Order: sequence, then structure tokens, then C-alpha cells
Amino acid sequence: MTGSDIPSSFRLAYVPGVTPTKWVRVWHERLPHTSLELVQATAAEAPGLLAGGGADAGLVRLPVDRDVLSAIPLYTETTVVVIPKDHVATAAEEVSLAELSDEIVLHPLDDLLDWETLPGRPAVERPATTADAIELVAAGVGVLLVPQSLARLHHRKDLTYRPVPGAPESRVALSWPAAEVTPDLVEEFIGIVRGRTVNSTRGRAATPPRPAKDKAKDKAKAKRGGAGGGSGARQKPAAGRKPQAGGRTGGQSGKRGKPRGR
Repeated sequence: MTGSDIPSSFRLAYVPGVTPTKWVRVWHERLPHTSLELVQATAAEAPGLLAGGGADAGLVRLPVDRDVLSAIPLYTETTVVVIPKDHVATAAEEVSLAELSDEIVLHPLDDLLDWETLPGRPAVERPATTADAIELVAAGVGVLLVPQSLARLHHRKDLTYRPVPGAPESRVALSWPAAEVTPDLVEEFIGIVRGRTVNSTRGRAATPPRPAKDKAKDKAKAKRGGAGGGSGARQKPAAGRKPQAGGRTGGQSGKRGKPRGR
């Protein structure tokens, strides 16, 4: 890809709870002339946004349709229960699912956890969004289980949260439209997310290795240079002749010998 073919911008979608800041910073350091545009989308909207070309890549929550989108799982989030600060469960470092059996557990319509059976007692109605459910927790209506990043995103001074071992978890992935060849800028971002160095052979094109036949030619040329003159290497004396002092062969020394018989 030539310089003129490289797109001038890269659109990155991200879902609530995901923080792309550190990767965006590295992008600006490595590709200062290619802008990165952040596109915010809900977890439900993100796959369709990518499939429709609304973003080049996205930080999404799994699962996604692998026939339509490629994806690299990045990390799995801890699930926590959001509770009022005066709740009895705040005395413990973590809360089990069994300990929620008597609680009204809110189940928003945009829930991200794949529950087979929701713990606790169901609310009369399902809140429309996680933000609405947080408001109900603050009002003392019930408790809410969410990925830890969403508990932080909706932080309130009157609420806190505790980990819930054994609860379903949410996985975050880097995803992009499936294609036979991954676009160069997507490869760049994959490299950044995976921590590759700027000189890595993956991602942006590095200096290609020299073909083996070229290396062989150079080796043969160096060998010929060492055998003939002009190489700077010392030559071996001819067979049957020993080098004289000073490293020269034959009778060609730098000093004149004494005359004989005079």
C-alpha cells in the first residue's frame, strides 16, 4: 500500500465500560498523520455498526456473529453486585449467588450477562437500561449484577459493589468486518492492542528480509574477495616455501643482505 492509498482516518467503535484511552494514545504516537475517530455504541448496536461499515473496528462484547465479524478476545470481566453502601453485604469482600436468594435482583433489558437462571427474586418490571436499574438500586428497590466496568461507569457516592464468584461473566473483544485480507489500519490497531513494538513484522510493514539467494551471492562474493588480491586478508605462502621474518614470502625482505665472500 502506497502512502496515498492509506486512509486519512480510522473509526473505532467502543461500548460502555470499555476504556480505549491507552490504545488511542499509542495510535497517535505511531500514526500522527492518521486521525482516530471514536464512535460510541451500545453493546447491542456495536456488531451491526461494524457490519454496516459504520466503523473500521470496535471494542465490543462477545458473542458476535463470526460469519460476519472477525474478533480477538481481549479479557474477561469480573461480575459484581451493585448495592447501597448501608447494605449488610458490604461487610463481606465478596457475595455468593446463594446470598442473593432473598434479594430483588433487577434484570435490565440491556443486560450483558448470559443467565440460565437469574438469582434472587424478580422485580415487577424489567428496567429499560442499566442506568435505570442503577437508579432503582439507589432507591432501595433491589440489587443489580453487572460487569465491574459498568459498576465503575455508573458510580454513585451512595452505592458500592462486591464481586460475585460463579456468576456469568462478560468478555470484551476487538472486532472488525470479516474479510480475506485484514485492512492495514486494522492490523495496526491489532498490533497496538496486543502490545507489539513499532518494529514488529506484524501490523505496519517492516523492512522485508533479504532473499536467501541474495545472501548466498554476498557470501560467495566475500569468499572470492578473500582468496584474491585486494581483500585485506593475508595470503598463504606458496607450497614448499616458508615465510621469512616480517611475514613476507621468498627472498623479498625489506633489508639488503650482506655480500658473501667479501
